[in-house]
Parts: sequence; structure tokens; C-alpha cells
Amino acid sequence: MQKNYTQTWSQRAVPWLFMAPALALFLVYVILPIIQSISMSFYQWDGIGDKVFIGFQNYVDLYYDPQFWTSLWNNILWLLFFMLAVPFGLGIALFLNQQVLGIRAVKSLFFFPFVISQVIVGIVFAWFYDPGYGLLQDILALFGAGPLPVLADEALVTYGIIAAGLWPQVAYTMILFLTGLNNLSPEQIEAARMDGAKGWTMLWHVILPQLRPATFIAIVVTIIGALRSFDLVASMTSGGPYGSSSVLAYFMYEQAIFNYRMGYGAAIATVLFLIMLVYIAFFLWRMLQQER
Repeated sequence: MQKNYTQTWSQRAVPWLFMAPALALFLVYVILPIIQSISMSFYQWDGIGDKVFIGFQNYVDLYYDPQFWTSLWNNILWLLFFMLAVPFGLGIALFLNQQVLGIRAVKSLFFFPFVISQVIVGIVFAWFYDPGYGLLQDILALFGAGPLPVLADEALVTYGIIAAGLWPQVAYTMILFLTGLNNLSPEQIEAARMDGAKGWTMLWHVILPQLRPATFIAIVVTIIGALRSFDLVASMTSGGPYGSSSVLAYFMYEQAIFNYRMGYGAAIATVLFLIMLVYIAFFLWRMLQQER
């Protein structure tokens, strides 16, 4: 009896021993900074002097700050349009999941945007949009249209940056779906073919259910990418013109680093974290419900 109890305890303890280093790193570099950031949001602090406890005043100031609402609205636009990366990535993955001559070279071309830096993507698209010598202006000239200053127009700038962000994000979701397509059950596909399934019926009833894990990951990373968008905004417009392209991540950086309002920046970070938490918790709950 004692021997069986010892074996049972060791079987339970071994997985935790293997996970202990990763859990320790996660605690120190993820959980602890989150707690510190939330705690800092209740203080007024310039990053140098003493902290002054002010309670929820930073959140009250956020509520009455029009730049916060502009940044939040831009994040909502990012979230809505960034979700296009999931169906686009799936469509490209289905197109590339073929055994034809030269398909590997084509895959590498679609994969290329994912491996380059977001800052490089921002610089490339800034050149592309440039009203003086950008390729976009040459394309518009073919149709008789005049120069279109995308990054200088308050109504267009956010959509222009989102389009730049979609380029590498579609490549990332494509990779996830290609991995899922390589792990499809050939028995299920063959059985469906014998039953006469093909085309849209095959895709909807046989392939997509098997791609559910890849779809879940693609949606989660796309949501996180949309909500923490920073690199492209910083490299393309620095939040301009007149703050019209700012998002919460860049607004947080601007307030904390340039305006020396660490507590205010921490409050923005806390709001952004809570938004991410709600979305991710919702999709986790949906996935668990479907599994049950």
C-alpha cells in the first residue's frame, strides 16, 4: 500500500518538476510585472521622484481624456479589420496546400512578410504611401486619380497602417493553417469523398472541424496582435497626424516615456490588459464549450 502511494505521488510530482522552471519564469516575467503595473496605476509618479497615492484618479482622467477614446476607437478598428487575416490566411493556405511544381518557392514568397521586422514593414509601407514618389500614387495615376496622402489624412491614416499590419499577420495565420492542413486525417477525407462530399461541403463539414485548434490559435494571436499594435504606428506616423492614428499601446508609451506620467501610462496598460483578458477568456470559454 505504501509503495503504491509513493508511486502515485511521484507520478503526480514529476510533471510539476518539469514545469517548475517555466512556471518560475512565467511568474517572474509575466505575472509579477502585471501586478506591479496594476499597482502603479493607483499612483502619480514621474519615474524619478516619490510615488504619490491618488487612488482611481488616473482612471478618472482617462475617462475625460479625448485622446484615450481616440486610441481606444483605433484599437477597435484594428481588431475588426485584423480579423480578416484569419479567412485570408485560410484561403492562401488552402491554395498553397498542393503538390505541384514550384509550390515551395511560392510558399516562401507568402511566408516572407512574417520573417521581417514590423519596423521594416512600416518603413516599406511608408514609402509605398508616399504622395511624392510612392508606388500607390503611380497606381492611382494609371486610373487618372491624383496623389492620395494616406498617412497625412486623419480619416485614412489608421486604415493605411492596418493594411500594412495585415500583410505579415496574414502570413502568420497562413503558416498556422498550413500546419493544420498537414495534420488532417486522411481516413476522414477519404470517407467523405466516398460519400460524395467535395468542394464547399468537404471544406465546411470535414476540413474546418479538424482545423479548429489552428483556427483558435489564429484568432487569439490575431486579437493580441491587434490590441498591442505599436511598432507600425511608431515607425509610420508616431501617432499622427494630431494623434489620429494613436492606439492604446502607443498612447501608453507616449504618456509614460515622453510626458513622465508613469502612473497614467500604467492605467492605460491596465485597461489594455483587461480588454485582452476579456477577449481571450471568451474564446477559451467557447472552445471548452465546444469540446464538451
